[in-house]
Amino acid sequence: MTSVHPTAVVDKAAELADGVRIGPFCIVEAEVQIGEGTVLEGHAVVRSGTNLGKQNVLAYGAVLGGDPQDRKYQGERTYLRVGDHNVFREFVTVHRATGEGLSTTVGNHCYLMAYCHLGHNVTLHDWVTMANSTGVSGHVTMEELVNIGGMVGIHQWVRIGKAAMVGGYTRLTRDVPPFMIVSGDNEEVRDINAVGLRRLGLTAERRLALHKACKLLFKSRLGLTNAMEIVRREVPCTEEVEYVLAFEQRRFLGKNGRGDQR
Repeated sequence: MTSVHPTAVVDKAAELADGVRIGPFCIVEAEVQIGEGTVLEGHAVVRSGTNLGKQNVLAYGAVLGGDPQDRKYQGERTYLRVGDHNVFREFVTVHRATGEGLSTTVGNHCYLMAYCHLGHNVTLHDWVTMANSTGVSGHVTMEELVNIGGMVGIHQWVRIGKAAMVGGYTRLTRDVPPFMIVSGDNEEVRDINAVGLRRLGLTAERRLALHKACKLLFKSRLGLTNAMEIVRREVPCTEEVEYVLAFEQRRFLGKNGRGDQR
């Protein structure tokens, strides 16, 4: 049964599926869809244009679907799309997109800890974890299984590659290569995300191939183009190595180390 606390304000035009629970002093605006089993704890807010999937949790004070913090935004109709089994902890804020008909998107099984912020037009793939007080600017993309430490600041248009890990207090202005650990204000690639890759079941041979590619691409003094050529010649072309090479190649299509910024 759907449950709405008597102090909550839920617009009659909002659509609530079976098993939704709305806690005290929550606000759910019109043109909101909330999927089966989703829970809003006290003082959570869901703004118009937001679609939440199944079994999501909005902790105390979370605000989803607010207007984008973007001077270009002129009140056009935009959206926030959220998948299933996500957790938004205390005072997380996620904004809708800028641009008629566009969406900010969160996939499935993501976990955003307290005070995190997702800006307009952000895309989170599945199983992303963000520690407390991380700020994500507009048009950022995080691929599957990314882990972000606390107090990280991420520049607009940055892409963080699959299964990468970003250390706490890092300032990101460039794309983060997949399967790598990056930390510090100089955005240094430290090494492969060995612990994470072991947990994903990558064999020692595949991890070693990534480690060799990492040394050539990010630790040598070779230019990126030359380093990529050497990797192709000398490192086993595993699926992960090919993914890293393709990720780095696309940087040349963008600006300032951000492949998505055209």
